[in-house]
Amino acid sequence: MYEKFKNRKKLSTRAAAAEVIAKVLRGQSLTALLPEYSDKVDEKDRSLLKELCFGSLRWYPQIAIILKSLIEKPIREKDLEIQGLVTCGIYQLMHMRIAEHAIINETVAAVSNLNRPWAKGLVNAVLRSFQRQQQEILDNQTDNLVFQTAHPKWLLNKINEAWPSEIATQIIEANNQRAPMTLRVNSLRTSREDYLRTLEDAGIVASPTEYSAQGILLETPRDVTDLPGFGDGVISVQDEAAQLAAHLLLLESGQRVLDACCAPGGKTCHILESQPDLSSVLAIDLEQRRLVRVCENLERLRLAAKLVAADANDLNSWWDGNAFDRILLDAPCSATGVIRRHPDIKILRKPADIDKLAAIQTEILVSLWQTLKPGGILLYATCSVLPIENDQIIRDFIRSQDDAQLVPIDATWGIATDHGRQLFPLENGNDGFYYSRLKKL
Repeated sequence: MYEKFKNRKKLSTRAAAAEVIAKVLRGQSLTALLPEYSDKVDEKDRSLLKELCFGSLRWYPQIAIILKSLIEKPIREKDLEIQGLVTCGIYQLMHMRIAEHAIINETVAAVSNLNRPWAKGLVNAVLRSFQRQQQEILDNQTDNLVFQTAHPKWLLNKINEAWPSEIATQIIEANNQRAPMTLRVNSLRTSREDYLRTLEDAGIVASPTEYSAQGILLETPRDVTDLPGFGDGVISVQDEAAQLAAHLLLLESGQRVLDACCAPGGKTCHILESQPDLSSVLAIDLEQRRLVRVCENLERLRLAAKLVAADANDLNSWWDGNAFDRILLDAPCSATGVIRRHPDIKILRKPADIDKLAAIQTEILVSLWQTLKPGGILLYATCSVLPIENDQIIRDFIRSQDDAQLVPIDATWGIATDHGRQLFPLENGNDGFYYSRLKKL
């Protein structure tokens, strides 16, 4: 036991951030990496690690242009940890309230933790050059939209083609902000009003959300372990836009419900909280490992659903032939409405992905339609702001399906589209999301 503990080497916070950034640049997900690396740093440094990773990736399209002007020879792929480290250093110099000499010293010192002693001089030179030339570099990029918006050019083009300039600007600016923290009150356990009083007694400043009757917006994000009743299932963390799904399903007692592509399970749990007298809830997701989180959420909230790891398109692998009254299809998408929560999207997502995702969305929708009862409702949802994944999917589906009818969504949130409603990410508000509601004739 002693040997095992002794060999658990802790990383410096900046070295850990450098490794995370490097792995994202190689194609891995920040969501998957951060829990692992949080265990590699001291507990007191975990919030700093998160800030360094999120901030560096949020501004990476901008920082990459800066690095290109400061480093003559591109850093080799096998040494992307050094690129991650200088990215982290420049992010700190631009956006964090830490003394510049401390930033440079700590970032250079992290080289030793990365086992690349040859890079100390490079990291030091790059950061000090940026320190001296920062204003000149910024002045030279005033006409560079990729630099000014910190978005890849293809994504800027997609957003600007899809929406008027005012909305496009709102989306882009929101993507570069820190995401707010929103809670969902478990209505089986307490009321929103009572929980707001509980928060007030605990000295936590919060307010009710505008559109979700169960939503609470925290003034300042905090660790869930600090929230009264979290461990006992009184509340969950869920964005307000995602909280709208359960209400839109028009749930009734005795119904058989399918939640397709369900992980991490927030909407599954909200469905069960909203209508405790359902006949059954089946929640499926493609990968077994993703269902672990769904199971944990259900257990914490003391709820029950049947979980199955399966491809939603392969009906023979999971469907018993009994049709559903309600289906929630939270389709796999570009996640362009939640970039502020997943800034690695700016790096990982590629232009060709959008058409591939649209094809997958259509395929799943067509498959699941077969499992819906006549008179039943299917709610199509994505966390995308791109019409090709939203309205265009529904438009083409309705044209090809004689028994599909739109059920209008009468709401004050977002904007009405031809076939549904679109929410955009708002500062201190909801994420970007799309909903369309269909009835089977």
